[in-house]
Amino acid sequence: MNNYMNAQKIISNINSSLIGKADAVRLAVVTLLAGGHLLIEDVPGVGKTTLATLLASSVGVGFTRIQFTPDTLPGDVTGASVYDPQKAEFRYVEGAIMNNIVLVDEINRTSPKTQAALLEAMQEGQVSVDGKTYQLKSPFMLIATQNPVSFTGTYNLPEAQLDRFMFKLALGYPDIGDEKQMAKNFINGGTVNKAEAVIDTETLVKMQTEVKAVKAADDVTEYIIGLIAQTRRSPLLSLGASPRATLAVISAAQAYAYIAGRDFVTPDDVQMVLPHVLRHRLMLTVEAKIAGNTADKIIDSIIKTEKVPI
Repeated sequence: MNNYMNAQKIISNINSSLIGKADAVRLAVVTLLAGGHLLIEDVPGVGKTTLATLLASSVGVGFTRIQFTPDTLPGDVTGASVYDPQKAEFRYVEGAIMNNIVLVDEINRTSPKTQAALLEAMQEGQVSVDGKTYQLKSPFMLIATQNPVSFTGTYNLPEAQLDRFMFKLALGYPDIGDEKQMAKNFINGGTVNKAEAVIDTETLVKMQTEVKAVKAADDVTEYIIGLIAQTRRSPLLSLGASPRATLAVISAAQAYAYIAGRDFVTPDDVQMVLPHVLRHRLMLTVEAKIAGNTADKIIDSIIKTEKVPI
């Protein structure tokens, strides 16, 4: 827990440039410290790309942005083998995925084949090109964005890919006061595209190691398993949460406790992260949708009915 105050430094550093997104910033830092990946779904212009850029620059790691389009190829992501005529052999040329924090902008605008190029990287931390495996840089985090209101020329992410994202967030519009402050900063020449690094890569790796050491007692673990089990029994859901979701809740709760300065997980930590871990993993039945249910409503009901450990 020697480095937990650095988490607050990262959060404050980003909040000083990105006005009115404190909750999303905190959860983005939780995702990074837990070693997870982040999906941000929201309308254009609310700060999705800015959040990713500020997060990368605040922790002093490498950052790459990939703009997904219908003609983006898997090789653009993973890299490719290119023939070198001077050496008469093929050599590997790195793709855009070879960096610490990678932003995939509009992930649902490219083909399923290119989307699938991310699967191995997100789960195993490596890519395979022409039968050879190449390790990604460490630490590695993928941040993906998508627009929820534009469906022309988009491809829905498959369940297997959604399940690899630890959190799904929405930034939302700023309130009037925050938007006034943003306007003043803009008029005064302020920029939010980059922040000074408050930690280095070595410190980030130490923090991620400390997060893994945060204790989750048996009763808290059983509480998490009970919550997940409810999603598999619910008549409102045709697809419940996977075992990967269980592990994601544990990791996210550990990171949430860590940034609060604790070395143990509480049920409150679990409840805070659960909606963001589950909302993109659950599939509602047709009847549930017609009745006006949403994933968040169902998750809230599950939290209220599951017995909380004392």
